[in-house]
Amino acid sequence: MKQEEKKKKSAGRPAKNVKKEINASVRFSRSEYFIVKEKAANCGFSVSNYIRRASIYSTITPRLTEEEQHFARQLVGMTNNMNQMAKACHREGLFQTMIFFENYRQQLNEIIKKLKP
Repeated sequence: MKQEEKKKKSAGRPAKNVKKEINASVRFSRSEYFIVKEKAANCGFSVSNYIRRASIYSTITPRLTEEEQHFARQLVGMTNNMNQMAKACHREGLFQTMIFFENYRQQLNEIIKKLKP
């Protein structure tokens, strides 16, 4: 009777808690594949695990939208105009106005730098 009470152990590998059900393929050139393979080996991961982790945990800066690109072009134009006015003020001796325009131009340049990737 003791033998009947024992449950049979299932053969094979135990089931995983989280099953990866979806297969996505990526195509590489030979040189790209060897670069990815080398990076994976340096991290101690398999190529598939390296690609999975890189795609989930890395951050990629998105491109600017058309509206943001339009604003960036306007800012560049404004900066150029301010620079020309500052040069004209400097030539004509309007020192205080030149300082004001120079500060304004620097602020615009900082905004443009933030928009650039």
